[in-house]
Amino acid sequence: MPGRMTVAQYLKYLRPFYPNWDRSLEQTLLGQFRLPLERRIRDLSHGMRMKMCLACALPFRPKLLVLDEPFSGLDPLVRDELTEGLVEQIGATTILVSSHELSDLEGLATHVGYIDQGRVLFQESMDDLTARLREVRVTLTREAVVPAKGPSTWLQVCAEGNVLSFVETRFVEDELPARIAAVLPGVRNIDIQPINLRSIFTAIARDAQREGG
Repeated sequence: MPGRMTVAQYLKYLRPFYPNWDRSLEQTLLGQFRLPLERRIRDLSHGMRMKMCLACALPFRPKLLVLDEPFSGLDPLVRDELTEGLVEQIGATTILVSSHELSDLEGLATHVGYIDQGRVLFQESMDDLTARLREVRVTLTREAVVPAKGPSTWLQVCAEGNVLSFVETRFVEDELPARIAAVLPGVRNIDIQPINLRSIFTAIARDAQREGG
């Protein structure tokens, strides 16, 4: 964006390029993001420039919007404002977000994919992904030992004291206790917890690195 122009000047410059420019949406975004119309773009803060980018991109109703690290360097409040703006005004637009800020994607993304060393390790809906993975802690009546041949669906298997922990990647609630009992004798208690997106990616990436190594 040309730093010498004001917010108002740049929006005026853009409108003629897009016959379907939505002036009503433009005004909504300007108010929602509290963009100062008479301020030069070069004088905007980093967060304000990100808001300006969305205010320039959304009014012509693009079919695809590509965002590369859109939340990098932003404070939590600005991140929330950008996310809210996207969710509220997205309409029929598909958004492709590339980001390492995984916590910001959990409330935004409907589908996720993970690329490691140029390979796509998985791509699926957020609902399916979070439904099939769980953090599991198994308390035993004896000292825990990592099984030599545990199920292939267990990742990050770790033994500490009498507790064996792992990430289950094919979680089925009714089947898990029996599968654990078949591998681990002396089960006293099984604790199953949902897993956040960062932990999911970490578990899968470390497993891929282990197999690659």
